[in-house]
Amino acid sequence: MTSAHLSLTVAAGERRTILWTRLLRRATPWLFSLPAVVFVAMFFGYPIVQNVVMSLQEYTTSTFYSSEAPWVGLANYATILSSYLFTTTLVNTALFTVGSITFQFVIGLALALFFKRAFPLSGFLRSMLLLPWLIPLIASSAVWKWLLDQESGALNQFLGLFGVPAVPWLVDPTLALAGVIGVNIWLGIPFNVAILYSGLQAVPKELYEAGSLDGATGWTAFRHITWPNLRPVVSVVIVLGVVYTLKVVDIILGLTGGGPANSTQTLATNAYNKSFVEFNFGEGAAISNVLIVVSLAFALVYLYLSRREPSE
Repeated sequence: MTSAHLSLTVAAGERRTILWTRLLRRATPWLFSLPAVVFVAMFFGYPIVQNVVMSLQEYTTSTFYSSEAPWVGLANYATILSSYLFTTTLVNTALFTVGSITFQFVIGLALALFFKRAFPLSGFLRSMLLLPWLIPLIASSAVWKWLLDQESGALNQFLGLFGVPAVPWLVDPTLALAGVIGVNIWLGIPFNVAILYSGLQAVPKELYEAGSLDGATGWTAFRHITWPNLRPVVSVVIVLGVVYTLKVVDIILGLTGGGPANSTQTLATNAYNKSFVEFNFGEGAAISNVLIVVSLAFALVYLYLSRREPSE
């Protein structure tokens, strides 16, 4: 082999080595991401796809024995959207979500600001605030159902000391939803306090010191220092809170079962009843998909608006 051929061979080998090195460098991030992609596809993507397919079929208990699920297309969606109960559940879902998130966030932010100041037993009281978050939801709903009972409930007995007549918190169609919202607010406050308190701890103290030199204290400091730095955390709290609240089932079922007269029936409880009470899994899946779309739409709109605000 001549020296010219040897040089060409070496140059070709170097080019191949460089090419493989570049390919490996580009593929490395994807290889590290592959396990996460496979996990998400298996445990999140597949159930969602299967739920969509089920919503397009007449899927009932007989399907488990015969493996036959006739294809009905959008008939399940047409049925649930034309149902008299759909508007009621949609309105109840909106009221339940807005009412819960608004008071959870406001009270949670107020408590987070309160605990930001060091005082005796601060750590103990913060840990006690987490108790509602740690108790199983079914157990919490059972306790609150007893507390709100019209005849023997502790709340009505306390109000009776002041001459207030017994209030039908969970059996009056005009009050039941408010009662359920109140319980859900109690359950959601610890989450808001924990996340917002951690966000407040991340705000540099130097900003407050510099602001105090310019007279920025109290509300002015909160508006111009605390809130802008807390906004990313607020976005997370609001989005996660709404997504969680939209799918709340156990609290409502434990307190009222969706009654009285469907006054506390939401999209989530309606989907549960369709699937596991009436065993109409096709319509239950269709309602679940509507709920997914509503949650996704809110998350996208809110994140878009929250990203636009700082630049405007």
